[in-house]
Amino acid sequence: MPAIVIGADTEHGAAIARALTSRQGEVRAFITDPTSADALRQVGIKVAIGDVSDASHIEGAAHEAFTGVAIAEAADDDRERSFAKSAAEVAEGWLGALRAAGVRRVIWVGSAEPAGVSTWPAEFALIDPTTAPVGEVADEVVRLDDLGTLDPNRD
Repeated sequence: MPAIVIGADTEHGAAIARALTSRQGEVRAFITDPTSADALRQVGIKVAIGDVSDASHIEGAAHEAFTGVAIAEAADDDRERSFAKSAAEVAEGWLGALRAAGVRRVIWVGSAEPAGVSTWPAEFALIDPTTAPVGEVADEVVRLDDLGTLDPNRD
């Protein structure tokens, strides 16, 4: 099933996108830094380049993806953001874009859940990237993406 990694031009995002190519299904990357594109494309990842605060661009890139992996660092690092003033606004835009694109599972890679996730109608998981090495975080994202459900009360 298709997956998109928002912020695949961060260390965690690139590792996660590459790790996701080990399973079946299309992998997409949303990046800001065009110099990161070739390395991702060389391993079969489809790349969209744009402003991470442009929710409409993210929505288009995520169209009909099953899983959206959001790298919180990309909402708050030193990259330019023309459509939002804060990391919280960027995160809100990401959630809205993923919802509008039909994404059914969100894996948030950050130290805290974004505001508004409690109203998210899809499955949600939080991975704190500060608790393990980059490779282990990427492996955990792949493991979660492979699960039938993230809801422990459903099979």
